[in-house]
Amino acid sequence: MTKVKAWLNAARLRTLPLSISGILVGSALAAYHGITNSTIFILAILTTIGLQVTSNFANDYGDGVKGTDGDDRLGPKRALQSGLLTAAQLKTGIYISIIVNAFLIVSLIITSFGLDNMLYPLLFLLLGAFAIWAAIKYTVGKSAYGYNGLGDIFVFIFFGLVSVLGSMFLYLKAISFMTVLPAISIGLLSVGVLNLNNMRDYRSDAAVGKNTMVVKMGLPSAKKYHYALLIISFLCLFCFLITTNGSQLRYVCLVGYLFIFVHLRKVARTNNEAELDPELKKLALSTFFIALLFFISYYYFL
Repeated sequence: MTKVKAWLNAARLRTLPLSISGILVGSALAAYHGITNSTIFILAILTTIGLQVTSNFANDYGDGVKGTDGDDRLGPKRALQSGLLTAAQLKTGIYISIIVNAFLIVSLIITSFGLDNMLYPLLFLLLGAFAIWAAIKYTVGKSAYGYNGLGDIFVFIFFGLVSVLGSMFLYLKAISFMTVLPAISIGLLSVGVLNLNNMRDYRSDAAVGKNTMVVKMGLPSAKKYHYALLIISFLCLFCFLITTNGSQLRYVCLVGYLFIFVHLRKVARTNNEAELDPELKKLALSTFFIALLFFISYYYFL
């Protein structure tokens, strides 16, 4: 495998659609309130992709050096685990990605807020720094929060609340109460993807002391938790749709939940963790599909 392919493998491109889902929804909400800005949109997409790539590099490195990614791992082979990249190379990649992220974050903040009033730029700089820290500390270091069952909370915050409401704020400089509902919806779907990943890796994580929520609660409870995440996500988005005005086309995004409910049935009937791996892609792409349809309906048809 070439070095380019090795780095693409470490970047885990299949995770990127999920990461931009919140930006699509936040931008659609801003459009619903009458504000669009293509530069902010592009920079926000690039920023969230950059943060996701940093997180993927750091996860590969952190799990690799801790020995979490063994030969018994059920998911795709990691770059460090399989010898495609060395720990030193991955660490260099993390540093470079941090620099790129910092540039994108500053560019996005200046484009959105300018430099006249420094309150919002400073707040978003702190938020950006926290996002970079969270991307790295999920698996890196002795206090990695992903090893203490806190990954679900951070995913909900950054993939849901921060991604949706934060991106909307970049356009509007305001947040309305009801827009919290689609932010919760995307956040819960994203936690569902993480929970599915942790259910797949339940045995290997437990063996090395990676105490994810699934390891702490056990597989039967993790399944019930999974059902709750996705069903509450549907209810939140549905409540938002029925309480907003606009074209009936806004309901088209609910079509994506048909795939999710089929996914739930598969999870309910699956007792072999290895069979959950294909469901990861299905759930992530279903989330992106919902976000994309939401974006199209609110951005172009209201």
